[in-house]
Amino acid sequence: MIAKFNGECAVSNRSSNARIGVFGVGYTKYWEQFSGMYEEMLLKQEKFIRKIPSDGIDVIDFGIVDSPQKAYEVVKQLDCSNLDLVFCDMLTYATSGTFGIIIKTLSIPVVLVALQPLKALDYSNGSTYMQLMNDDFCAVPEFAGVAVRMGKKVPEIILGTLDDDPEVDQQIDEFCRIARVLHDLKNAHLGHLGHPLNAMLDMHTDATMLTAFFGSHIVQCEANQMMDCYKRVTEEEILAAESTILDFFDTPEPVSDPISLKLTREDLRIAAKVNVALENFIKTNSLDGLAYYYDGPDESEIRTVMSNLIVGNSLLTAKHIPMCGESDLKTLVALFIFDRLGIGGSFAEFHPIDFKEGFVLVGHDGPHNISIADGKPVLRSLKKYHGKPGKGAGVEFKIKEGPITMLSISSTYDGKFKFVVAEGESVSGPIPPTGNTNTRGFFKPDIKTFLKRWVSEGPTHHFALGIGHHAQTIVKIANYLNIEAKII
Repeated sequence: MIAKFNGECAVSNRSSNARIGVFGVGYTKYWEQFSGMYEEMLLKQEKFIRKIPSDGIDVIDFGIVDSPQKAYEVVKQLDCSNLDLVFCDMLTYATSGTFGIIIKTLSIPVVLVALQPLKALDYSNGSTYMQLMNDDFCAVPEFAGVAVRMGKKVPEIILGTLDDDPEVDQQIDEFCRIARVLHDLKNAHLGHLGHPLNAMLDMHTDATMLTAFFGSHIVQCEANQMMDCYKRVTEEEILAAESTILDFFDTPEPVSDPISLKLTREDLRIAAKVNVALENFIKTNSLDGLAYYYDGPDESEIRTVMSNLIVGNSLLTAKHIPMCGESDLKTLVALFIFDRLGIGGSFAEFHPIDFKEGFVLVGHDGPHNISIADGKPVLRSLKKYHGKPGKGAGVEFKIKEGPITMLSISSTYDGKFKFVVAEGESVSGPIPPTGNTNTRGFFKPDIKTFLKRWVSEGPTHHFALGIGHHAQTIVKIANYLNIEAKII
């Protein structure tokens, strides 16, 4: 949706679209010197605004800021509009007085957009008017210098032409996806149930610090809440869930792993009933994601329920509600970021290395994101969940072949967060049929060097895995969140 600013401040709504503001800049003296230029600048800005994707985005047009006085008026409008990102459209040369108070005041990303109407001036027929209409870059260095003097970072810049510039369109789309991530992070309610598995110290997380850095609220949940939902599940709901699961997953015969079986009727029923309970638990607590781990007494019903969330988790993750085992809240945030970027996001760690071919298996047991799967995912019955209590259905699928990106969010000694990011390639080939997800991950310059470099940055042992190469986009997000980021 595109709208002009209507003079009213926006009220926060955690279910709303991301909100992007646009204001153009120009120089008021030009309007009196060149008849029709102001109106042409408005059309130029309108054309840029139409390039902004509408899916999940509300765009608010704040008009043209052409003097310091106008900047002091507009900054109040920008500041009260609950925006997630702002585009400053460099329509022509503008003094930095049109920008200084705005960059000083706003705490959200501001992106400078310098898009010339012409790929090159018509030099033989050139005029001052033509130059000014294409002077989009002229004030960019001035604005960058003033941002630094205001104690802010130099803004990101989109530079190119207003038409026929695919790179520009790609960059606009990238910043819109970043806006969605930032919007959803600061409005997310992420559930936490139980405790990290076996005192894995790298996963312990201060929930207050997650709110401080990401804006997300951590909802501390109890196992008895899940059990209340489980006991309310009806036979009709179980049968419907069984049908959904069998449509979603393949159920092949076992291969070589002696702890795996063809999916049993009992395991299907338990997975279906737990899936219904989990969906109701998520709705009841208004959660946008969940990190969990809970043992429960031996042979107890609560252990059966808490150890069989895997199937339901995969179904929920496919609905953009990321789920994370072993109570790993930091990786849940990484999965959430990947999901909102539209690049998948599966819970992963490093498995055995293939020193013959030079790759490492990347995967994990538990839930995964169907949007990055190669083919239909597989369900196997497992006689035991290795390293964990319980037994039941296990999820297995291959990752799509092609470029991949990984994000580990770790905690530092001084109580901050750090993004550790890497890009690689998922290459097709056999994976172990263990009821777990795996892919063959190839990384440059070679697997030994890469893994040593990864470890040297102090990551957690879990990370989010997505498709495509997006390291630079993730670094932009880290910068906007004031979080250190390292690309391996």
